[in-house]
Amino acid sequence: MWRQLKNDIENGNSRAIARCISFIENEVAGMEELLASLPPSATPVLGITGPPGAGKSTLTDSLIGFLVAEGHKIAVLCVDPSSPFNLGALLGDRIRMSQWYNNPDVFIRSLATRGSLGGLHPKIIEITDLLKFAGFDFIIVETVGVGQSEIEIAGLADVTVVTIVPEAGDEVQTMKAGLMEIADVFVVNKSDRPGADAFVRNLKLMLAPAFANHTEEIEIIKTSAINKDGIAELLLAIKKVLKNSSSKERKGWLLAEKAYQLIRHHRMRDITKADLKKEIEAVGGEVNVYRFIQPYLGN
Repeated sequence: MWRQLKNDIENGNSRAIARCISFIENEVAGMEELLASLPPSATPVLGITGPPGAGKSTLTDSLIGFLVAEGHKIAVLCVDPSSPFNLGALLGDRIRMSQWYNNPDVFIRSLATRGSLGGLHPKIIEITDLLKFAGFDFIIVETVGVGQSEIEIAGLADVTVVTIVPEAGDEVQTMKAGLMEIADVFVVNKSDRPGADAFVRNLKLMLAPAFANHTEEIEIIKTSAINKDGIAELLLAIKKVLKNSSSKERKGWLLAEKAYQLIRHHRMRDITKADLKKEIEAVGGEVNVYRFIQPYLGN
């Protein structure tokens, strides 16, 4: 079964890809061996992140259109917020990107965060590596947008696009430290609104200290994604970062981060919050959490 599934995925069979993603999510036996057999890939991963309401989904939708027009095959992972109780995805992004679901050059999958604090799916690394093997030219990962913890995307994406809107002045101040560390390109979306030019000027001043840590100045692109304005310029900025970011040091850090996350998840695989909840409830009353976790620490 696995050999045939691998062949189908390599040939870009959408059903096989979707089925294998489900196997990864549910940790079906045999998946680790399949993933270990995949060859390394340089397929670029684009991370689209930013606060809720910034227009990330509309921006992603417009980017898909421009990339498909260039003849590329695109895979999109939309990481949706999930309920802390049933861990299901809200699937809001699927509505905005519905025009692409029957396009043979576009594969879209919504994933729930499943309680992950970083705004990403706990199996996002394995899923993106699977999509790289499936022959896509670009993989776009749109995060849930959960504030400063969204810096997790920087450990996965080759290019991180931070999307904000002209009214986000106070929000940017709050997230500034994290944003300065992860952004490869800033997008000021909905820039047809009043005050967009002044916001861009202030953003450049606000981020000026961060530019000193980059060999290239971080570009700030004005877009109106719903009107497709500025998308061509954004795509050029993304390709420029991809061309300039192929250094061994950056790739080394990306791979080290992926390896670290995979090892961490592997060591935690037998521990679930549901099981911990049952054990805590069985104790009854107030629980000293530090004493409770001692058996799990192995020392």
